[in-house]
Amino acid sequence: MGAIGAGIAALGAGIGIGLIGSRAMEAIARQPEAVGDIRNNMILTAALVEGAALFAIVVGLLANG
Repeated sequence: MGAIGAGIAALGAGIGIGLIGSRAMEAIARQPEAVGDIRNNMILTAALVEGAALFAIVVGLLANG
């Protein structure tokens, strides 16, 4: 059961990072002069999503054993 939870966490992280990237590209298309700020915020948010997903994967795998 823990492996299923870890897989769902990885799937959620993939969807979340995909949405972050697509919205960032839309924002850059609307305001090309703000590309630096948008990119920095996108990387920070993606890192936070990855951290939460990694934590969820580890907890899921530990619950399995």
